[in-house]
Amino acid sequence: MSYINTFIRVSEDCPVETGTVPVSAKALPPAHLIQFELLADSPYKYNHEELLYEVHVRHKQIPREERLSRKTEIWAGLFSKKHPCLRASMLPKCYGWGIHYDAAGKIAIYGKESPEYDKFTSEAENGLTLLNAMRSKRS
Repeated sequence: MSYINTFIRVSEDCPVETGTVPVSAKALPPAHLIQFELLADSPYKYNHEELLYEVHVRHKQIPREERLSRKTEIWAGLFSKKHPCLRASMLPKCYGWGIHYDAAGKIAIYGKESPEYDKFTSEAENGLTLLNAMRSKRS
């Protein structure tokens, strides 16, 4: 699912008050760490599908040459099944990052403590759709 002009707020039960850089002790980085790296390094570069694809090929450690030669096949296989939206990502659920989709559906992240986060969360009347990230625990 891809959004436009939407901001995903940090989950109500998020354990942190500021955007926290995810870390992992695992040799293979988890998806949320790859998401963070891509979005922090290149805000508004990826739409939802492009982000899912990049996370997938990096998580599976598919070599660059294979990514280029088999992109259509990898893409088709990846999107032959459904994927959760970023409301379910660990970034807004556990690490304090709000997610903004611009008018073109391109994505950027903002820490809960940032002025941009405050600006986006107060812009519902300006045509921006505000959504909450999914909770980690049932209420």
